Amino acid sequence: MPAVHGPPKVRQRLKLDGAVYASPIVVGGLTVVATENDTVYAFDPEYRQVWKRHLGSPSPAGERECGNIDPLGITGTPVYDATTGLVYVATEYGGPPRHELVALDLAHGSERWRRGIDLPGTETKAMQERGALAVSGGRVWVPFGGLTGDCGGYKGRVVGVPLDDTGATIAYTVPTTREAGTWAPPGPSVDADGNLYVSVGNGESGVGDPYDYSDSILKISPKTAKLTDSFSPTTWATDNASDLDLGSQGPTLVGPWVFIAGKSGTAYVLRRGHLGAIGGQVSQAEVCKSFGGTAVGGDIVYMPCTDGVRAVRIDSAGTMHVLWHAADAIQGSPVVGGGRVWALAQDAGVLHALDPTTGKTREQVGVGATSRFATPALYRNEVLVPTLAGLTIVTTS
Repeated sequence: MPAVHGPPKVRQRLKLDGAVYASPIVVGGLTVVATENDTVYAFDPEYRQVWKRHLGSPSPAGERECGNIDPLGITGTPVYDATTGLVYVATEYGGPPRHELVALDLAHGSERWRRGIDLPGTETKAMQERGALAVSGGRVWVPFGGLTGDCGGYKGRVVGVPLDDTGATIAYTVPTTREAGTWAPPGPSVDADGNLYVSVGNGESGVGDPYDYSDSILKISPKTAKLTDSFSPTTWATDNASDLDLGSQGPTLVGPWVFIAGKSGTAYVLRRGHLGAIGGQVSQAEVCKSFGGTAVGGDIVYMPCTDGVRAVRIDSAGTMHVLWHAADAIQGSPVVGGGRVWALAQDAGVLHALDPTTGKTREQVGVGATSRFATPALYRNEVLVPTLAGLTIVTTS
């Protein structure tokens, strides 16, 4: 993204057929956007519609015991794979609630295939696909958690489907009796070797119960979907009891480190090569309660906090240093580009361009009402903001 010149301005507002919770993706000049009405759109560089594909009927709130999205359709950010030329989206349909992975041709939007991704061992209507999809090891990975309110028999799970729809679906399910969702909006982080890192929410196990890999960071093999490493705080049992787990923020890869924070306000730095099991962190610090996805620039992590975005530098010893703290209202998942850190003040529907050295707002622009975890995307000299009405395109020069 080129450097910002002048105040950002709204170039266009695209009204779509449903709310947009997923981030838009841009591939080969096409902007792909998915809605909660189970519809996927593609727009050319001038934001003229190239294709539109409606995949089914979303699940209305009345079919579920809890949750805060109505209707519930496509929530997780889609992913594109260059080897197949396909865009993959995870859908939820109603009558009764169920989930599919659908592969669409990028150029024309034609449907290539679809596969059910509801596996045994959980209550389907209690499972929610919220995190972004990822590609690794020849598979699309789809993370599952639960609905707001934690109703029903859900479990954290990551499902892997072959990119070409040939072969078996594999999955890792957190070995808990219930809960322990992998729901963080950024979805899995993938390292250079293809390993998947996911954050896991609170499980039902508490003080005196066996450890169940809840309130954790898990490293999962992209070939077998088996667990290869893990980390949990020594406080995992009391965290579970108080809903103070790590599952609200996606794990961040920063050089040799993994950075994670969650609902308790405590942030941790882990060794990527050995996460440390229970209590094996390299360092920890009280930073903030964090919900959403981070951005990284060099050794600096920009993290979404419930009282304003923060910039945290991780030094060569794995020690954290808080560099700045943005205004309290700016709580959205940040992205970095054009000499700015971009983050939303969601309650006000305002996009802020922050100075990366101070965290002060340099520019701002109203974009409309957004979801709590709305994350902008950057393309050329534009910021693409998902909203409850569609997509707002902000130009920066």
